[in-house]
Amino acid sequence: MDMERDQAQIEAAAARLGEIHRAVSEVVVGQDGLIESVLIGLLCRGHVLLEGVPGLAKTLTVRTLAGVVEGSFQRLQFTPDLLPADVTGTLVFDQKQGEFVPHKGPVFANLVLADEINRAPAKVQSALLQAMEERVVTIGDATWPLPEPFLVLATQNPIEQEGTYPLPEAQLDRFLLKVVVDYPSKEDELRVLGYHLAESFPEPQPLAGLDEMQQLEKAAEQVYVDDRIRSYIVNLVTATRHPSEVGLGEVAPLLAWGASPRASISLARTSRALALLRGRGYVTPEDVKELAPAVLRHRLVLSYEAEAEGVSADDLVERFLLAVEVP
Repeated sequence: MDMERDQAQIEAAAARLGEIHRAVSEVVVGQDGLIESVLIGLLCRGHVLLEGVPGLAKTLTVRTLAGVVEGSFQRLQFTPDLLPADVTGTLVFDQKQGEFVPHKGPVFANLVLADEINRAPAKVQSALLQAMEERVVTIGDATWPLPEPFLVLATQNPIEQEGTYPLPEAQLDRFLLKVVVDYPSKEDELRVLGYHLAESFPEPQPLAGLDEMQQLEKAAEQVYVDDRIRSYIVNLVTATRHPSEVGLGEVAPLLAWGASPRASISLARTSRALALLRGRGYVTPEDVKELAPAVLRHRLVLSYEAEAEGVSADDLVERFLLAVEVP
């Protein structure tokens, strides 16, 4: 009876998530994979890095999801002249009270869009580190908690190099997923064109409150991860640190550093969320394989040799997936 009840709860949660997905996709056309990735981030309370050329609805997706789940939304345009206080907030002198009072920055929101995050220098990027890891912000001598849930969804343009500052590895590691956003199909692009020519843009409809999202998070936490799946996840991640142990000795010169233990945690958590979205109460190896590129691609530090040979992180992830034994 307990198993039947648990499965019914999983199916109900999956159906509700499907409704949220459809509500977002009515506004954001042709980016189902992007919407699913952002939903996984929301279920896991993990930050997501979105990489793609301009015009692929990255900003629209985040804004629409915030409207559907009735969460607060703030957009931060990262520029070279941005200051850390513009992100986190600062102390402002109140003449009436005769003292400094905290003025909270735009980071105090449920969904924070860090648009073109790599356009700001490292000191501004680092202003998000405490918020992303500890979900608090220190202003002056006081520390303030951020609203729950709190997600940073950052975008970056992969084709521009001038005026950009690569994200440090420590910050990249704090992103749950790095999602590569691709172009929509011809059919979907025709729908988008129709919206713009008719100037009839669908508006996001509030569908689920933050309290309900917390219940869906708890449902994701109940998804079963078998010991063999856990071992598979750890074997896959540790293979990036010791390629020769899985028969990939030739890969070692291409990697400066492998993935950290955060990768194992992220892969397990996101696999549970994906299984829930698929209506299952258990994780399969296919869930792990599907999410491995998004979890690992930004955590692998490639050597100069890999760059010279034109080898990408995705190429290496694919080789690890083929080399590590599947349970």
